[in-house]
Amino acid sequence: MARIAVIDYDMGNLHSVCKALEQVGGEPFITHDAEAIKQADGILLPGVGSFDPAMQNLRSRQLQAPIRAAIASGRPFLGICLGLQILFDGSDEGSEPGLGIVPGRVKRFSSEPNLTIPHMGWNQLAMTQADCDFWQGLGESPWMYFVHSFYVEPIDPAVVSATTTHGNQTVAAAIAQGNLWAAQFHPEKSSTAGLKLLSNFVVQVQQSVPQLSLTPL
Repeated sequence: MARIAVIDYDMGNLHSVCKALEQVGGEPFITHDAEAIKQADGILLPGVGSFDPAMQNLRSRQLQAPIRAAIASGRPFLGICLGLQILFDGSDEGSEPGLGIVPGRVKRFSSEPNLTIPHMGWNQLAMTQADCDFWQGLGESPWMYFVHSFYVEPIDPAVVSATTTHGNQTVAAAIAQGNLWAAQFHPEKSSTAGLKLLSNFVVQVQQSVPQLSLTPL
């Protein structure tokens, strides 16, 4: 079974993510150790909270370089919520620089009459990369659970894998680029659709693990 490192930087409910991964056949383990992340078959970066404390915690645990290296290695990588946002250059929420892996910025929802912030609850996705492996078996417009006051705006719109609409604003709900995939919503809180997405991630991790070639005696 392929092992998935769930990165611990004190910004989120790690156990709900691990429980969901286990439900779909994954073997997650929580870690902030650089060598353990290097040895993992797949990496998941969760996150709940604010941008600046997240970056400060990553820096204090010396996790920035291991995360960049994990993505550069080609292993399957999944970011969730704040774990999506800190992949970007920076955020309107704070002053800390982000990881800078995805060029772009995290923006605040603009004020609209009767617009509720945070964007919290179930909302529908519109696929912009319908052939992306992570969407397999999810249908055209699955519902996912969101909790966020900021959204990502990549410089290259081609990395946007799905969008969602809140008020009059259509924003990126997920990005995908090679082995890197990240979602603004919480798949671990998104019932059957969320579990299917995590199952697709686990399949990608399993397929990336080199298979032993057994030679008969």
